[in-house]
Amino acid sequence: MSLATALFDYELPARLIAQTPSAQRDHSRLLVVDRTRHTIAHHAFADLPQFLRTGDILFRNNAAVLPARLHAQRPTGGQVECLLLRPDTSQPGEAWWCLLRPGKKLPVGATFAHASGAFRGTVLTKQADGAALVSFETNPGETLVAAANRLGDVPLPPYIARSGANEERANDLDRYQTVYADRSRQVAVAAPTAGLHFTPALLTELTTRGVQTRDVTLHVGLGTFKPIATERIEDHAIHRELYELPAETQRALFPPRSGRRIAVGTTTVRTIEDFLRRHPAPATEAVLAEAALFLYPPCEFLGVDALITNFHQPRSTLLCLVAAFLAPGTTDGIAWLREIYAEAIAHEYRFFSYGDAMLIL
Repeated sequence: MSLATALFDYELPARLIAQTPSAQRDHSRLLVVDRTRHTIAHHAFADLPQFLRTGDILFRNNAAVLPARLHAQRPTGGQVECLLLRPDTSQPGEAWWCLLRPGKKLPVGATFAHASGAFRGTVLTKQADGAALVSFETNPGETLVAAANRLGDVPLPPYIARSGANEERANDLDRYQTVYADRSRQVAVAAPTAGLHFTPALLTELTTRGVQTRDVTLHVGLGTFKPIATERIEDHAIHRELYELPAETQRALFPPRSGRRIAVGTTTVRTIEDFLRRHPAPATEAVLAEAALFLYPPCEFLGVDALITNFHQPRSTLLCLVAAFLAPGTTDGIAWLREIYAEAIAHEYRFFSYGDAMLIL
């Protein structure tokens, strides 16, 4: 079946693109969609426990965001912005795939360094998509990740504007990270934003009510922000992302189960669905794999019964996933998604990474 990308487009007033998070994480709004009753209700995220029940399992992405946007200078004094994407363990020392600006002024062999001397980079090779493999030298006793945590900025998506103030940086370092992120797994370039609404108190309340949690780790990449540029959905080349699934999490996806499998975020959905398409039964150890799964109508879902997600950009693969989840196995979710988003815009919900949330039951 051929689907026009224009079906997943919509007009969003710029004022509704959230530039900052809500004052408190669970004070964001929650639009609740009941697929069985075909209803929409408006709530606060703090109301989430009333929609969950004993035996439900929240599957969540515990990937932590690395402050991966580094600033440096070329030997001539020109400014460089280096965005760390992923390490390359095939190279000696510390080598990372990066995005560099200005890329044209940083050919193979070019060097750049932080003003303090904390790190120095040399461009080893470049790919057609603009990614560059860079070899780094750091101060003795400090890894590049440690230097990034000390000096780097959070790699916020391009629709969030920042002035560069220290107060903004400190707030983003705290709020563009889930409260359950595993800081030993700083593998994400973008936050799994559906999880940003949870607080320790809310998680404790859910546990008290008998709701369980299981973790996955998906290495969220910049491809999550890449809009679909093709005229037809099926012609889009989906991005690839690594994921890790512990054995305990795998077992929770299979019977016997007493409750629903609730995915916190589209990154978690992608992890679960990719795993289940490869594995008819849980493994005895953690699984490490790469997801290249594009979920769009009229696909079915094998391991997700309910979804918590934010409001996504027009013409995005994430919007396609949500439309598919609204009406699995059909294309009916496309029209319904447009109605839901129109309702959210009319009620002035806040959109995208720092915006409000939606629960689909």
